[in-house]
Amino acid sequence: GRKVLIVYAHQEPRSFNGSMKRIAVEELSKQGCSVTVSDLYAMQFEPRATRNDVVGCLHNSEEFNYGVETWEAYKRGSLSNDVIEEQKKVEEADLLIFQFPLYWFSMPAIMKGWMDRVLVQGFAHEFPNCYDSGLLKNKLAMFSFTTGGSKKMYAKGSINGDIRYLLWPMQHGIMHFCGVKVLAPHICFAPEYVSEEKRKEMLIAWAQRLKTLWKEEPINCSPEWYFQ
Repeated sequence: GRKVLIVYAHQEPRSFNGSMKRIAVEELSKQGCSVTVSDLYAMQFEPRATRNDVVGCLHNSEEFNYGVETWEAYKRGSLSNDVIEEQKKVEEADLLIFQFPLYWFSMPAIMKGWMDRVLVQGFAHEFPNCYDSGLLKNKLAMFSFTTGGSKKMYAKGSINGDIRYLLWPMQHGIMHFCGVKVLAPHICFAPEYVSEEKRKEMLIAWAQRLKTLWKEEPINCSPEWYFQ
């Protein structure tokens, strides 16, 4: 069976994002997938990239360089336990699903901190092994998120600009950089401001998409997809 890691960032289990996460676990489990959830708030995941991420001696004790030190620590097997645990989950997963509410045109800080701390050099990328030759090149990822604004507000030429512009740093700058193939995002626009019936329709549409997810082709990971 395939393995899925859901990295989930919402404080409230009964939230719309909580429902999205629960549906994903149920639907993918029904398909025979092994599903693991990293519930970042429940775990009290540390989002800050600090000296504490390196266990033992530093490579250069004179001047701390986080990128260099975590790269060296990864090679030595001396990253902090919480980082190693998350890397193991990533290593085993065929598909990564990131479930979150959009905060300030991006992911919540706790999820960005997960990216900063888990996807270190040597594990996820190592120049020139990036983009199509990134170290996580046999994996798929999908960003599933909610917005505060309506779909119209995220259309090309609208006040917020095309939603794809926001996806460039997340999908291209992080996932594609690490070699991960990216499925089209799943976006639920303004669930807070629509009727209960509409919210139910959104959840049903998510469950339906998950049924055929493994048949989907990844997006074309070129700048044209984002800025056409």
